[in-house]
Amino acid sequence: MANLFPKWSNSVPLKVIIVICVLGVTGVAGVTYYFTPKYARVGYAPKQPVAYNHYLHVEQLGLDCRYCHSHVDESGHANVPDSATCMNCHSQVKKDSALLEPVRNSYNSGEPVEWVRIHKTPDYVYFNHSVHVNRGISCVECHGQINEMETVYHAEPLTMAFCLDCHRNPENFIRPLDEVYNLNWTPENPAAQAEWARETVIEANINPPQSCSGCHR
Repeated sequence: MANLFPKWSNSVPLKVIIVICVLGVTGVAGVTYYFTPKYARVGYAPKQPVAYNHYLHVEQLGLDCRYCHSHVDESGHANVPDSATCMNCHSQVKKDSALLEPVRNSYNSGEPVEWVRIHKTPDYVYFNHSVHVNRGISCVECHGQINEMETVYHAEPLTMAFCLDCHRNPENFIRPLDEVYNLNWTPENPAAQAEWARETVIEANINPPQSCSGCHR
């Protein structure tokens, strides 16, 4: 009696098992990466060529964010300060510190310090810093309580869901413009702040885009 199935069909069960295993491993790997802090970079704190302490400079010494990130309220990008900005102080303060040697070398040679970038949106995402800070969004909303960080780390996920939460409910995140760079600001009267925010969103026509083209240009 002739066989009902061709000889090659004997290997089909094994091939099916292999495909299922590959799909399973791929699915688990994808979920593990895209739905965990590894994808969102939360907690990422690379070692920098110079250990810059935000807590010391901002919280203790009182430096305004715009002293170093001088064009954050005018530009789409938050600039990293050049070595000349650092040397404005450090030509007098800790001018012989070994920790600051990379800064001094950069200042003398003109070659920039090779800082390691921490916060970065994907290339397909458009983000404008000046638009946000000039509408009342403080640094801490995206960067966390950076004034308390001795070592800067990636505090927020900066995912699409994270951004849309603010775009859909800007009244929950905006603050008076004169408090944007006060990283310790909390409203004295939360109820009054909430009412002010709701009114400001309407009066100032704060209407963040929620369509795909708003951020994916």
